[in-house]
Amino acid sequence: MKERWIGPLKVFPLGLGCMGFSHGYGDAVPIDQALSVLDEALERGVNCLDTAALYGNGANEELLGRWMGARRQQVVLSTKCGLNHPQSGAERRIDGRPHSIRASCEASLQRLNTDAIDLLYLHRLDREVPIEDSVGAMADLVQAGKVRAIGLSEVSASTLRRAHAVHPIAAVQSEYSLWTRNPEIAVLGACEELDIALVAFSPLGRAYLTAKLVDPSRLQPGDIRRSMPRFDMLNYAANLRLMDKLLPLAEEAVCSPAQLALAWLLHRSPRVVPIPGTTNPAHLAENLGALSVVLGPVLVARLERLFHPDAVSGPRYNAANSVEVDTEKFDS
Repeated sequence: MKERWIGPLKVFPLGLGCMGFSHGYGDAVPIDQALSVLDEALERGVNCLDTAALYGNGANEELLGRWMGARRQQVVLSTKCGLNHPQSGAERRIDGRPHSIRASCEASLQRLNTDAIDLLYLHRLDREVPIEDSVGAMADLVQAGKVRAIGLSEVSASTLRRAHAVHPIAAVQSEYSLWTRNPEIAVLGACEELDIALVAFSPLGRAYLTAKLVDPSRLQPGDIRRSMPRFDMLNYAANLRLMDKLLPLAEEAVCSPAQLALAWLLHRSPRVVPIPGTTNPAHLAENLGALSVVLGPVLVARLERLFHPDAVSGPRYNAANSVEVDTEKFDS
C-alpha cells in the first residue's frame, strides 16, 4: 500500500500511537520493552509516531526523545499541546491560550530532544479562546521553524474550517474505527475537501476490535477504559454480541478481526492514517498485516451495516470527558 501524506509529511500508511507506553492503560511498560517496540516499528517502516505533552506528564515525550537520537530524520514526530496534566490533585485543564501554546511547545522540544516538531496538534479546543488565536500562535511556531505543520484533535468541521482559514491545517486527529464513526458525519468530508489528513486514533476501539478483550472487569485499576461507558459490564456484553458477528467476516477475509478493522479504515479514504497503539511486538506485526488485506465492496457494506452507529452500546466518553470534545453527533 502506498505511503500517505499529512500535509508536507510523507508517512507509512499505519502510524504508531505511543500513549500506552506510559499513560492511560494502567502501569507504564518497562523502558526496555517500549524501546524494543519502537525499534521494531521503525525497522518495519512505521515512521509516524504520535505522543502528547499530557501522556505521563511528559514522560512519553521523554521516552521518544531518549529513543530517537540519530534516528530523528527517519521519524515523522507528532505531539500535542493545550491539555495540561493535573498537578497537586487539580483537575486537568484545556488551555489554548497563545502564551501557553508557546510554553508547551518549548517544553516538548526539550523533552523530545529535538529542534523542531514535525506535527504539533492542539489537543482539545479551548472554548474560552477563539480557535483563530490558538492557531495563530501555532502558525507563529511554524514561522519560527520550531514546528513543520499543525493539526487539531477532536474538533468539528466548522472549527476546522475556521482554523484552516488562519493557517493550513495538515491533520485532524479523531477517534475513528468501526465502532466510532463520528468523523463520517462531517469531519472526514471536510478533510477530503480541504486536502487534510484524518489521523485515526484508537482505530481498534481500545482493544475491543481485536477480539482479545473479553472481560473489562479485569482491566488494571488505573485504566481509562474503566470510566468509559462502552466498557461497563452491561454495554460491553451487548458489544460482544457484535463481535460474534464480526469474527465470521474476518474469516472470510482470511485475517484477524484487528486486521479487518484496520483494513476497513485504510480502504475508507486515502486521507485516513490510522495510528494503532501497542506495547507488544507480536501485536505490532499483526497490525501491519492489515496492509495486505483486500476488501471487496460487498464485505465493506456488511461491515458498515454491522457497526452502524445505533448498533454500538454506550457512548465513548463519560459526561465529564464528553464536554471536552468539539465534534458533531449522530442524530438519534
